[in-house]
Amino acid sequence: MNPAIAAALHIALVVAVLALAYVPLGDYMARVYTTDPDLRSGDGRVESLIYRLGRIDPRAEQTWYGYAGSVLGFSLASVLGLYLLQRTQGLLPLDHGLSGVSPAVAFNTAISFVTNTNWQSYVPETTMSPVTQSVGLAVQNFVSAAVGMAVAIALIRGIVRTVRGGEIGNFWVDLTRGTLRILLPLAFVIALILLSQGVIQSYRSGFDAVGVDGNGFTTALAPVASQEAIKLLGTNGGGVLAANSAHPFENPTPVSNIVQIIAILLIPVALTRTFGTMVGNRRQGLTVLGVMALLFAAMLALASAAESGTRGAAATAAGAMMEGKEVRFGIPGSVLFAVSTTGTSTGAVNSAHDSMSPLGGGTVLLNMLLGEIAPGGVGSGLYGILVLAVIAVFVGGLLVGRTPEFLGKKLRRREITLAALTVLVMPALVLTGTAVAVILSSTTGFMGNSGEPGTPGAIHGFGEVLYAYASAANNNGSAFGGLTVTSDWFQASLGMCMLFGRFLPILFVLALAGSFAAQRRIPAGAGTLPTTGVAFAGLLTGTVVLVAALTFFPALALGPIAEALQ
Repeated sequence: MNPAIAAALHIALVVAVLALAYVPLGDYMARVYTTDPDLRSGDGRVESLIYRLGRIDPRAEQTWYGYAGSVLGFSLASVLGLYLLQRTQGLLPLDHGLSGVSPAVAFNTAISFVTNTNWQSYVPETTMSPVTQSVGLAVQNFVSAAVGMAVAIALIRGIVRTVRGGEIGNFWVDLTRGTLRILLPLAFVIALILLSQGVIQSYRSGFDAVGVDGNGFTTALAPVASQEAIKLLGTNGGGVLAANSAHPFENPTPVSNIVQIIAILLIPVALTRTFGTMVGNRRQGLTVLGVMALLFAAMLALASAAESGTRGAAATAAGAMMEGKEVRFGIPGSVLFAVSTTGTSTGAVNSAHDSMSPLGGGTVLLNMLLGEIAPGGVGSGLYGILVLAVIAVFVGGLLVGRTPEFLGKKLRRREITLAALTVLVMPALVLTGTAVAVILSSTTGFMGNSGEPGTPGAIHGFGEVLYAYASAANNNGSAFGGLTVTSDWFQASLGMCMLFGRFLPILFVLALAGSFAAQRRIPAGAGTLPTTGVAFAGLLTGTVVLVAALTFFPALALGPIAEALQ
């Protein structure tokens, strides 16, 4: 099939499914977080049991600092529990002969999965037992995604409400409902579809086979389908097998590839409808969705153009940029997956990002550096773009002399400061981490693609380090695989980037939600800047691009841009 036709069919199918699910799923999620059903029936019985066991009053409201304290307390307990589980897995059932995970890897992995990053500096088949995978990592795939959705919903409540005490909901209720009513049912359906395509589900350690060359080998097995579904639906990304979604046991067919891409985009896209429904103006959600779609389409077009050419001697001889890509997906399926996984906080891969052309690799890197808001991670994409919308309204108000208000709430110094701090966290982590790792290379263990300054090896090596810290600080988890990150420096520094990159923005967003909730609503007047329509969408898009361009252009010029121009 012609590559252009194949690409068009891939995109059309994904867009069609997302369009069909947009209204019902978005409105359903709004009902989940806004209704107060009878806890004695249906799902309510399970929820009621959870609340009783946790000594939680589901009808109690929390201020932003109470909500934030619950988020941090739950996440800290999750990190400690997951770390302990990894260290003791050799003493647990179904250990398959695997000993406890080393302290450095266990530390990095615990933070990685709790922060929804799922950065993996280990080989899953030879490191994690089925118990650790199912009881530890898979559980965090659910609850870390539910935390992101809860924070986004708390921000929306802050915008909608007018409460003297600034209450923005109950974290424990939001966490429970997001997990039980949204993530579990959808993950179950997606797992069944993946099983129908040949994705495996087994607790055996593996099986022996003989290859075509006559040599024997052992193929690892794992409970893949159940974890693959939530890995993608929750924009987590950590593979049960080392090759991730390039492995035929995780992603065996072009149909399963399309299903996985849809799973990645489904909730982030539908949350824009949830936002519009909860604020009582669905045009708000459509405007946000339009900006996300425009940025996504631009990144997809740029990456597709870069990967469809034949640049370099090897690519010209082969006739295509297929090095590092699965032939069953081809360039269209690989590029669409790469842009989807870096435009969200997923990080799953069905091709080697390190094997992409300099321009293609730079595009997926830029996709993360935009802040992963096109459409972004589960919850984190929505609250990320809403913070940028606050900044856009403030800038627009300054430019035209209009009152800086966002959906009936004034943008005072406190709100703008919190929004600015939210946006500045990620660049500070990325640029500082990259600079230290490269400058102190003999200490940090950065030895990949070494070479004299200005040579292709040195330039690509810099790009690999920049990609690693961009991935960690944005809670993405994908990597340029040429960089070895097993040194103590990278395990610790990337772990801290994941930690701060996740929870500092959450704290600032929840503080912003509390500040909004404590304000009175102001009716829109002649001086209010409209936050719907093409004009505001253009302003918001320009704000996103301008922030990323001003912040990261020098670093990109030293890496992917310089490599592409050579």
